[in-house]
Amino acid sequence: LPFCHVLQESLLSSASGYSNYRGILNWCVVMLVLCNARLFLENLIKYGILVDPIQVVSLFLKDPYNWPASCLIIVSNVFIMAALYTERRLSVGTISETTGTFLYLVNLTTLLFFPSATVLTLTSITPVGGAFALCVYTVLFMKLYSYKDVNMWCREIRHTKARTLTRSHSCPSIAQSNGSAVHAHVSYPGNLTHRDIYYFVFAPTLCYELNFPRSPRIRKSFLLRRLFEMLFFIQLQIGLVQQWMVPTIQNSMKPFQDMDFSRMIERMLKLAVPNHLIWLIFFYWFFHSSMNFVAELMRFGDREFYQDWWNSETVTYFWSNWNIPVHKWCLRHFYKPLMGRGVNKWVAQTAIFLVSAFFHEYLVSVPLKMFRLWAFMGMMSQIPLAWFVGRFLRGNYGNAAVWISLIIAVGRKQRSNIFY
Repeated sequence: LPFCHVLQESLLSSASGYSNYRGILNWCVVMLVLCNARLFLENLIKYGILVDPIQVVSLFLKDPYNWPASCLIIVSNVFIMAALYTERRLSVGTISETTGTFLYLVNLTTLLFFPSATVLTLTSITPVGGAFALCVYTVLFMKLYSYKDVNMWCREIRHTKARTLTRSHSCPSIAQSNGSAVHAHVSYPGNLTHRDIYYFVFAPTLCYELNFPRSPRIRKSFLLRRLFEMLFFIQLQIGLVQQWMVPTIQNSMKPFQDMDFSRMIERMLKLAVPNHLIWLIFFYWFFHSSMNFVAELMRFGDREFYQDWWNSETVTYFWSNWNIPVHKWCLRHFYKPLMGRGVNKWVAQTAIFLVSAFFHEYLVSVPLKMFRLWAFMGMMSQIPLAWFVGRFLRGNYGNAAVWISLIIAVGRKQRSNIFY
């Protein structure tokens, strides 16, 4: 007789080994779309159309004839030239390494404090304009720090007459090829030119090299797709903030003033979805669309701007993979030098979080002209959270904990910025 029963587990049991849940995933996506469509219709019926792209201009400019943030960014060229001419003097031995280190210390310190002092003193700079200018100066600080280190390593090699560099191939001794294209090899001090430093300044990386990997050509179709995504997603973010977040935040003022905790929690949970959605859109807009657009335009070959942070099972894995340019910079110019000096691994990781917390606070408190240390404490709270998740949670539970921390942390940061 034919048998119709065998020893087997139900599909939803973990022992079955079944892993194809594509249909359930599609169902989750459909439910998510339907729920947010209902919220969208409810918002539209209640408030009408609030999207006003012209209003965004007022966030950057108080006076259409006065552009202080743009002028502040233009002034940053002074610090770029200071770094270049300091390196040129060091390359020919006109100044000593000690003098060069002192000049870099002055240049990089001024690079951080000059724009912050300007933003704090000038009333004509809006918070958004000030934040954008400070972001530019922060990126420039990290780039020039890398520029200093790599050129110093090249001088050390030249002095010791070595032919290879063990620090990330920053000063290679042979020409590099990429596909069918072979690019002219640049060696120290031939890299100390205006063209070279400005290519690095605009390139989508924070780590300097004498010979960057280059793509063979500019793909026009790829470039146009990224440009379309940039324009579309920036408008989508503006629309979500104006149509969805601003009315909800305005309705949240009274519960926070009355310290009505139940209503406060309800308002915060209501804001969690748009907060997180806008953050996800921003990630795609910046790290995929914008950075790939710049990389394609400059034929910059290394397109690893992020990794699979969405699969993070630990907080440490998330911070190492969601922003690869910053991660590479911290690893190359901060973490490894500390480890090389005999610093404990945990102390080095804590130091990186401290530096990151400082810059988060720097980019939030200075433009808002309010020093509450919320951004700083939010970053430092990642240290015990990383320890807890790494020690007690694994697999899907760890991944869920990372997502929950992202929703809460991003929501809290964006809400505090908009409230102010």
